Amino acid sequence: MPGDSGQKRRSNSRRLWEEHRAWSPSSPFTPWWGGGPRCCVLLLDGGAEVNLPTRDSRLTPLHLAARAATEELAVLLLARGADVRAKNREGETPLNAACAGAERPAEAGRYLRVVQLLLGAGADPFTAGRKLHTPLHNACANCSARIAEGLLLRGARADVENCAGYTPMDCLLQVVEGLPAQQPEVIARSLLNHGAKLRLTQALLLSPATLEVLLNNYTVIPPCGWMEALSSDGVQGAPGLFRPGASAVSGQRRYCRTVSRRRAALPGAACHSARRAPVPGAIKDTSAVQDGTLR
Repeated sequence: MPGDSGQKRRSNSRRLWEEHRAWSPSSPFTPWWGGGPRCCVLLLDGGAEVNLPTRDSRLTPLHLAARAATEELAVLLLARGADVRAKNREGETPLNAACAGAERPAEAGRYLRVVQLLLGAGADPFTAGRKLHTPLHNACANCSARIAEGLLLRGARADVENCAGYTPMDCLLQVVEGLPAQQPEVIARSLLNHGAKLRLTQALLLSPATLEVLLNNYTVIPPCGWMEALSSDGVQGAPGLFRPGASAVSGQRRYCRTVSRRRAALPGAACHSARRAPVPGAIKDTSAVQDGTLR
């Protein structure tokens, strides 16, 4: 009988739930995590609470699914009523967990899909934990360009500080030295486009593309003592002309500001085509072009 089959299934689900709740009373989902969505379906059908947190860290099943970027499980939990804004003991949401977990470039696609899923379900990109670390801080610390861009497009603030006084740009600059292959310059450009403050650090010498993006947003290059202090041999990964070119014009007004140059940053380099290009009077009157110089 169909009714008997359904009753038997519910009975088995209840037995499994009670058995493993006794094993780990903090959360019925924890011991079955390796079982994936099918086991969670059994637990939920057996009466498990979809938002029941672990005893100590107050992690909900959705936190765990987001942290592991298990998209199928996250979809299941949201469909069963999981709270996308639930907070753990540190005040962090599943969105924070997903952005913090995206540490390996090979898994970037999975984490991006989970982040998009959570945002689509109503996750708040502004929510920060007790340390005031936002999802954008986490994305920048992991050099996750597409996640960072997605958060910014959803309204995440590029200039917000955590409890240590670090902005998302600061978090990016702290890891730029070790992650040049992940195109940190893309994140830097996105942050600047959304109001981040400019900042230069010595670590940028190992990511000329990122340094170029930042320098090209200055009308006057600020004094950088660490540039003058470095020898040509100390600039690893940058063209030989980079250090002398940068230090020679520190503090001088720039004649060309363009973010489209593909070479490493050469501040002060002449932009002859811009100087010679005819500029319509209407544009010249309302732009920063004076005496043939683009400022």
